[in-house]
Amino acid sequence: MRLQGFDRALFHPGQRLACALSGGADSTALLLALLEANAEKESLGVILTAIHVHHGLRGEEANADESFVRQLCTQHGIPLTVDHVDTPARQQAEGEGLEEAARELRYAAFRQLLTAGKADAIATAHTLDDQAETVLLKLLRGAWTEGLGGISPVLTSSAQPASAAETGTILRPMLQVRRSEIERFLRERDQPWREDSSNANTAITRNRVRHQLMPMLRSFNPSIDELLARTADIARDDHAYWQAEVARLLPALLLPGKPVRGGGRAVSTAVGSQSLALEIERLRPLPAALRRRLVRAAAAKLGSRLDADETLKLLALAGLASYPGLSGRNGARLELRDGLRAERSVRELRLSR
Repeated sequence: MRLQGFDRALFHPGQRLACALSGGADSTALLLALLEANAEKESLGVILTAIHVHHGLRGEEANADESFVRQLCTQHGIPLTVDHVDTPARQQAEGEGLEEAARELRYAAFRQLLTAGKADAIATAHTLDDQAETVLLKLLRGAWTEGLGGISPVLTSSAQPASAAETGTILRPMLQVRRSEIERFLRERDQPWREDSSNANTAITRNRVRHQLMPMLRSFNPSIDELLARTADIARDDHAYWQAEVARLLPALLLPGKPVRGGGRAVSTAVGSQSLALEIERLRPLPAALRRRLVRAAAAKLGSRLDADETLKLLALAGLASYPGLSGRNGARLELRDGLRAERSVRELRLSR
């Protein structure tokens, strides 16, 4: 059987494609699905290689994963790149969580392969189950619509990535494939795979969502995975629309620096100093959904990513929303994350760093 839901449309003949191969069920199925699609009469026509990242975790288990991947690639004649990275060192240096550090290093390895000209794209084995879990995690953390968009089928350097790791061309052809379908696909081919013991560790938030929260939600709605994945599709489409609207409207609302007597505006030339302002009366008649996005986009121009609470605070400072303990009086100020400062004047909401 074919892998149902596998998105062939992401690929084109002659594309140099590196399959991200951990040795787990998902990535092993991805490699086999690509090989089989290449062998069909209507071949994908991609030039297939693989990349494996050894994260410096799990000791001999991770070494065995690498051996499995090497053997699998040798068996199918697939050129393999193996990168060894030090995740604990990255975690300590950057103050990141273990999962975040591993992910940043993994995507850095992908980016290096792309920038070296060894591949045009990287294919990763994210599944519908991964998508559902991601959307739920984002929801629990208070994400905006772009966060509820979850995992994008295609991620390129022009897509304004959320972190430096998310650059290059990343393709996710299995976002409509269930994990149970993947395991059935492998069993039909008598293809073993590796199990990552850390996936059972419920001290990791994603694993608690996978092993505890998702099963409970399925008892309310057996189709919750598909529902959350559809929510991600809708959220991505909505975000794309709003991005275009904000890009069209924001330039007319932004004012650089601060007003000075006699007219005009003063812009600081100090290193690292930036400021801009939004005209409150031009924000006032706009729909609330658009106001929120414009305020967030203005902060983003100063390098700050506002969460929902901070956005509400700024709108309250401008007298365009209510927030406990905050008023929109002239001269009121706020200190927010990333060194962002906000000040209310009679006519403006000023942001600076």
